[in-house]
Amino acid sequence: MTAPLNIITRSTARSRFGAAFAMFRNRKSITGLSILGFFVLVAIFADVLAPYSPTKVDPTARFQAPSFEHWLGTTHIGEDVLSQVIHGTRGVIVVGFLAAIIATLIAIIVGVISGYLSGWRSEALSALTNVFLVIPGLPLIIIVASMFDNPPLFVIAAVLGLIGWAWGARVLRAQTMSLRNRDFIQAARANGEPLRRIIAVEMLPNLMALIAASFVGTVTAAILGLTTLSYIGVIPVTTYNWGTILNWASAQGAFRQNQWWWYLPPGLCIAAIGVALSLINFGIDEYVNPRLRSAGERARAMKKKGLNINDAVTAVRTNTTTKETR
Repeated sequence: MTAPLNIITRSTARSRFGAAFAMFRNRKSITGLSILGFFVLVAIFADVLAPYSPTKVDPTARFQAPSFEHWLGTTHIGEDVLSQVIHGTRGVIVVGFLAAIIATLIAIIVGVISGYLSGWRSEALSALTNVFLVIPGLPLIIIVASMFDNPPLFVIAAVLGLIGWAWGARVLRAQTMSLRNRDFIQAARANGEPLRRIIAVEMLPNLMALIAASFVGTVTAAILGLTTLSYIGVIPVTTYNWGTILNWASAQGAFRQNQWWWYLPPGLCIAAIGVALSLINFGIDEYVNPRLRSAGERARAMKKKGLNINDAVTAVRTNTTTKETR
């Protein structure tokens, strides 16, 4: 009886994981994942896609507007802006995802364990989370960055991840506390299942939507944090990303002289990846919230029938024949 029971348990776990990732099957999530996937591919194949080296100088093409030779124009010393934007994508993606992975792992460990346990251990982990919630992130990053002449990307990502896990841990702790008294958790505990299996097999599949939302939110915060720190000059401008491009453009007066081809492309890239992550988050919210999910399904059903979802009044079929009243 043990082998069939294990097979049933594994199939149940797979079905739970499959249901958890169903949040990425709606149109908003698919659109956001498509845009994000485009930037990931650009970051991976930056050396192939960039027409020039980001540091290659052409003295004869200073402040040149977009042309067939330089699709997004050039900088004040003749560097190709398109090549800089493409190579800058790699730093943004690496820091964003690495910081999100670090923050999400810490949030899962601290949040789920503190929510499942009780007593002083739970309270201690909760107090640790509250401490990290009030730690100011910007001064800490400035202090760490000042310790390096050229801080590596993984150091920047590690600092952003270490200061960005607390909110996710709080949410996961609250949800875990509501799950630990459910029947299937009590049954697993009564059967003598170890803690690691209860958390990994029974709880995590039910928390995947919240974990995914926390991960996406941390990626957004890390990317905005990196570009902001690069723009204000905390991170050395030798580390190429979209924020350093904006920093150079501002320092050389591109905003005043309306050299839009220098500052507009990185700004649009930041906006595009922000929209992509927001769409993914909207899709997750629609999956998690039953009211939003039912509203989305009803809207899609109305579109298939050719009805206008913005109509406030539902059309009522009336009889064309009327009776005369006396």
